[in-house]
Amino acid sequence: MPDYQEKVAEAVAYIEKMIPGKPFAGVLTGTGLGNSVQSLAISVSLPYENIPYFPISTVPSHIGKFLAGRMANRPVIVMQGRFHLYEGYSPLDVTFPIRVMQALGIKMLFVTNAAGGLNPAFKPGDIMIIQDHINLTGANPLVGPNHDDWGERFPDMTDAYDKDLIALAENAGREAKIPLRKGVYAGLLGPSLETPAEIRFLKTIGAEAVGFSTTQEVIAAVHARINVLGLSIITNIHDPDQPTLSSVEEIIGVAQSAASQVDRIVSSVVGML
Repeated sequence: MPDYQEKVAEAVAYIEKMIPGKPFAGVLTGTGLGNSVQSLAISVSLPYENIPYFPISTVPSHIGKFLAGRMANRPVIVMQGRFHLYEGYSPLDVTFPIRVMQALGIKMLFVTNAAGGLNPAFKPGDIMIIQDHINLTGANPLVGPNHDDWGERFPDMTDAYDKDLIALAENAGREAKIPLRKGVYAGLLGPSLETPAEIRFLKTIGAEAVGFSTTQEVIAAVHARINVLGLSIITNIHDPDQPTLSSVEEIIGVAQSAASQVDRIVSSVVGML
């Protein structure tokens, strides 16, 4: 049975045979955001199940395709759908695509997700630039033996979200007249949504949005020395004093309505790089 590095190498070898040239950047789309890369001129579309050892998306709205093409005249690869710990995947499974992207040579990673808003100034449909995160999943993809050729044993997470990319995203938002928020994202294990008491706790520790993804992939990307821009679509607002029920269908709907704006921000930033 091949080990993890060998599995990554086999997946990379398959993808390299299928896509033209080396990608410059990667995009990882979240819940309801599979169509947030409309500006990508697609040259290759690979179902996840065709890629050796690639996990399979099981969550609604996660399309499950690996795309390659050009965005803002730059070679870009896109994952339409991600993997989550709550699906039963391990941290290494969740971050397998990040290691594949690292081996393919990307320098920039754009990570998007759907998130619940904790900041009362936010409203559904807002796009929040992630400035920092709090990993509350109880998991970390770097646990275990370190592969020194992938990254150092103790990566510094001080600037996990690249300040230069954040500045470019803010500029793109101003030019497109798309208002952008900034804040801290808390990553939970899921899949149960938060209780009012948990919301109060998250607000107390400084979180402004909450979801069930992103932290694992960003940790792996920082370990891989890949610069990251994170964008959260605020799909609903949590008020622990006046809690309201949320449905996955409503969350997906709000995220889908913001997909075109996310595409404009990401494509603009790619064009500025």
